[in-house]
Amino acid sequence: MEWPSWWAWDLELTPHLERRMEDRDFTEVDLRGMLEKAEALDRDIVEGRWLVRSTHDGSTWEIIVEPDWDVDLLVVITAYRAERGR
Repeated sequence: MEWPSWWAWDLELTPHLERRMEDRDFTEVDLRGMLEKAEALDRDIVEGRWLVRSTHDGSTWEIIVEPDWDVDLLVVITAYRAERGR
C-alpha cells in the first residue's frame, strides 16, 4: 500500500485520546507501534478523517486520524479495539 504524504508527519494527540488511552489500557508508545505496523487505511465516516487498522496485544485496533494541513501534523482523534467500538 502506498501511504499518503501526511503519514510521516509528527503526531498530535487529542485530549479525548489521552483520556481513552488510560480507559483502554494502552500507552503512547503502544499507539506509535500500532501506527508503525498499520495494515490498512480507509476514509472515515467523518469527512477529512481516516480509519487506520492495526493490531496490538493480539487484538485488531482502529485508530482515527485527521491530517492538519495548516501545521503539518497528524492528529490522532481516538483508538479502540475493533470489537468494542468507539
